This record gives sequence, C-alpha cells and structure tokens, in this order.
Amino acid sequence: MKHQPLINYLNELLSNHFVLYVKLHRYHWYVQGPQFFQLHAQFEEMYEQTASDLDRIAERILMINGQPYATMSKFVKEATIAEATADDTVDEMMNQLRDDFNHMIASNRDEGLRLADESQDEPTKDLLIGLTSQFEKYNWMIDAYQTKR
Repeated sequence: MKHQPLINYLNELLSNHFVLYVKLHRYHWYVQGPQFFQLHAQFEEMYEQTASDLDRIAERILMINGQPYATMSKFVKEATIAEATADDTVDEMMNQLRDDFNHMIASNRDEGLRLADESQDEPTKDLLIGLTSQFEKYNWMIDAYQTKR
C-alpha cells in the first residue's frame, strides 16, 4: 500500500498523543503547591487540545485508507513516550512534558514530514506542521514558566 509507512507513523503519533492525554490528566489531578490553580487549569486546556488532536490524527489515518489503533494496550505498546508513573513534582512534570514535546517535534520533522512528502500527502504535512507548532508553543510556555527571576 502506497501510504502504509505513513499510516504506521501516524499510528505511532496517535499512540503518543493518547499517552500524552492520559499523562496530562494525571498531572491535572495530582498537581500540588502554590501553582495549583494555574497549572490545574493549564493541564486541562492541554489535555482538551490533545483530545482534539487525537481525533484529527485518527481521521487522517482513515482518510488515507488506514486503520487507526483503538485499544489502550496497542497505544501503550506503540507509543515512544513514557507514561507518567510516579507522583511527580511540578518541575518533574514540566521537564517530562518538555522532553515529550521535543521528542514529538523531532519525530515529526525527521520522519513524519519525510513520509508525508514521499506520499505526496500535503494535508498530512499540514497536520504535522500544525502539531509541531503546538508542541513548540507548549515548550515556550514551559520555559517561560520555569524562568527564574
């Protein structure tokens, strides 16, 4: 199938987004400290955006005649980012998110855009560029949040 390598990549991206969605929920529920109100709301905004992105990725897979993964076990198996498994501090949460976003930025640039280009799939390239831009914005926000004055 012409698009199979791209479908495989998008399913990995879908898996990463699902793990990220659950991770952001965990951080939303477990964040503590003086930044609670600000971070509780920010994590909610981020997981809501991630939920929307999940749907966009899955629908794109369907549009190019693929089958999106749709089970928790498959998402966890295929994801290349780690689940949140501990009661992390705020700094640990932020550092883990930055690492996840950097990983997905690099993956989109190094693999996803190349595969979309090889498939001559401009809509998928547009999707990946938009997601990459969102991750860059989140990293900018994390950096600004962690700036010491």
